[in-house]
Amino acid sequence: MQIGLDIGSTTIKIAVLDDAGNLLFHKYERHYSQIAEKILALHKELMTKFPTLHSARLAISGSGGIGVADSCGLQFVQEVFAEKICAEKLNPGTDAVIELGGEDAKILFLGRHFDARMNDSCAGGTGAFIDQMASLLNVETPQMNELAQQAHNTYTIASRCGVFAKSDIQPLLNQGAEKSDLAASIFHAVASQAITGLAKGRPISGNVLYLGGPLTFMSCLRDAFDSVLNIKGVCPENSLLYVAMGAAFCAEHDVDLTTLPEKLQTAAQHSFEHLPPLFKNEGEYTVFKMRHSKESVAIGTPAEAGEAFIGIDSGSTTIKIAVMSPDGKLLDSFYQSNKGNPVVAVRNYLTDFYTKYPNCRLLAGAVTGYGEELIRHGFGVDYGIVETMAHFYAAQYLEPEVDFILDIGGQDMKCLKIHNGAIDNIFLNEACSSGCGSFLQTFAEILGYTAEQFAQIGLKADMPVDLGSRCTVFMNSSVKQAQKDGASVANISAGLSISI
Repeated sequence: MQIGLDIGSTTIKIAVLDDAGNLLFHKYERHYSQIAEKILALHKELMTKFPTLHSARLAISGSGGIGVADSCGLQFVQEVFAEKICAEKLNPGTDAVIELGGEDAKILFLGRHFDARMNDSCAGGTGAFIDQMASLLNVETPQMNELAQQAHNTYTIASRCGVFAKSDIQPLLNQGAEKSDLAASIFHAVASQAITGLAKGRPISGNVLYLGGPLTFMSCLRDAFDSVLNIKGVCPENSLLYVAMGAAFCAEHDVDLTTLPEKLQTAAQHSFEHLPPLFKNEGEYTVFKMRHSKESVAIGTPAEAGEAFIGIDSGSTTIKIAVMSPDGKLLDSFYQSNKGNPVVAVRNYLTDFYTKYPNCRLLAGAVTGYGEELIRHGFGVDYGIVETMAHFYAAQYLEPEVDFILDIGGQDMKCLKIHNGAIDNIFLNEACSSGCGSFLQTFAEILGYTAEQFAQIGLKADMPVDLGSRCTVFMNSSVKQAQKDGASVANISAGLSISI
């Protein structure tokens, strides 16, 4: 008997085959980062079904399986190889395999010139991305397919990054777009991302297999791939189990199944990897605050100034407004999420300002940020300015000798190098928004905190979790695993800050 165990980023699959390759038993379920517990439950179920089974050839595969295999001394089969073996054995003549998992996406080109393409640092366009988008639409993930079946229109949505996609979808929701149209648009975005991001121009044609949970459960997602590729792909029987069955086909060594629970329990007894705290003691934190409070702007009030200038920063996720006196005092300020519609936020601020301070005359205004053109023309603002220059002018005002500026926004991150009083070079993120403001805000909301509360909690963390530096969607699994291993919210918050 052969057993294959596929431990993925979000699910666990088991396939039990007889020596002729017939499927005798299988199971597919989410593991919620409780991998050892799920394997033990599967082992118990297996022993109940096959009470006389004491040993079998067993191999493990999947992105979450290598650690289990190493800890228990079991054979590990790389998932691409396992999938290739299974596809060639069960579906001879297949030209390509497209698989979407929880956090991974793969395209395998079979035949004489075998090639495998996988996502690495970004999980946009995967099952977890669809989960995030379902949460944004306030529906359960399975409902996405039901909604997409009723769609009449499709919109262009970024699927490269969950945070960028959020910025595309939120304004459409505010403008009354149907959730059915958005669901279909998300599926088309996923298909486009997988094909352009992984195939990189190599044609996909002939006999194409669709594998993995999202493509198995969502017919409209398969339709989206068919539409983009102009083909009719096939989702085969047991499409969820191809990696597990491939691992079973590759299993070479007999394993004593009676001692497996003991090995798993031993392997599961570990704590999370952690880093030094942000501040060793209260004294270090006090010094930190004092250093950052040295640079400050003089404060005044609009009532006493009489005249003022206004600056508006219409960013990707927020609106910031500063009212300055002619002599450089900050008279009033405003900072708020734009909720997908910056015009409303600016209008409400200006209406409130004129009501509160009827005697303060605004001499001129300037606007910068993503929404510069919209706000400038919508409100007749005098000037538009590129945000890098706005950053530079303000930094130079506070620190005349400034030579480096780092700015982390909602979805963008910039650093400006300044030489001889001029911007010499600019670096910014392009395709990924991990490490930006929405990255932290997303995790704060998942854990039930505001971004401000979440950041404050992290300051006192004693053992920040070592989470590495990864895509927002990938990081979800790392955070869940850290929670399972006993990490506090404070240590997760500090760990995420260190990741940034």
